[in-house]
Amino acid sequence: MGYEGTEMSETAPNDDVIARTRGAVETLRTRLRAAIRGRDQVIDLVLVALLADGHVLLEDYPGSGKTTLARALGEAINDDVPGDEIAAFRRIQFTPDLLPSDITGTSVFDVEKNQFLFRRGPLFAHVVLADEINRTSPKVQAALLEAMAEKQVTVDNTTHKLDELFFVIATQNPLDVAGTYPLPTPQLDRFVFKIRMSYIERDAELEVLAQYPTASLDLAHSLPNVTRGEILAARRALRAEVAIAQPVKDALVDLARAIRADPRVLQGASTRSLVLMLPALQARALLGGRDFVAPEDVAALAPHVFGHRVECAPGIDEVASVVADHVGPIVDRLARESLKR
Repeated sequence: MGYEGTEMSETAPNDDVIARTRGAVETLRTRLRAAIRGRDQVIDLVLVALLADGHVLLEDYPGSGKTTLARALGEAINDDVPGDEIAAFRRIQFTPDLLPSDITGTSVFDVEKNQFLFRRGPLFAHVVLADEINRTSPKVQAALLEAMAEKQVTVDNTTHKLDELFFVIATQNPLDVAGTYPLPTPQLDRFVFKIRMSYIERDAELEVLAQYPTASLDLAHSLPNVTRGEILAARRALRAEVAIAQPVKDALVDLARAIRADPRVLQGASTRSLVLMLPALQARALLGGRDFVAPEDVAALAPHVFGHRVECAPGIDEVASVVADHVGPIVDRLARESLKR
């Protein structure tokens, strides 16, 4: 099990539950890799965020496959709720003239019924692609923040619940800053990961061209999919069955405090980020075929969790290097502690 003194359920891990959960995750992973070439690491991080019930911010270049990734994920999940009208996937192109009601929905007067009826907006979907999120106004960002934080929207003083599976993949262009609204810290803190994407390798680009004229999504459609219930069951299972030892929690707190105390840092990571990181670590362990969180999970996820939450002092441009300076020693210490057990 990796560590003694593990805090988890009182019973031993259920091997059947773990096996079923891994099977569902592998089905998703296989389908996404068929649709997206050369993005295996990004796919795994997106799956980790999905299982951890978080959201992902992608900093990417146009034409990098973000829409295909989000659509392939949404279409890989079948809705198994009878009579449900929730869409599998919705793409929202954020622009400066967008209004909150454009994404949340609005009340429409029904003449026949002589009453106002709520018409759902594009946020009512399992997977939502928020494209160029930093191009919209703070009012729209606030509406999206409520949806991400509470899984609900408020229209005309009435609260409407979103689906339990609700998952946001947001994007922003790293180079185009004209006409943008920087994301406020509270909204950045709602994204479990910020992933910086670069161009794929030459061999991967050749694979993309080789599959022409077959569309990448068509390749994915020929593979098995999963149900909404299986994803929700996987979220519950990893929290109950994947062990997190106390030294791992100690390491996370020590890491956050070390970054906050760094003189190069103006604002460190929040306590919320540590809480969000726990299920993410469990999800990565599950993807790695383990029922316990290992030091390698902390090392792999810490840069993506802390990078967009840490604000450095003027003149310090590389947040990643500041975070890396503290991740290395603490992960090494955690690895030594695990070897003693």
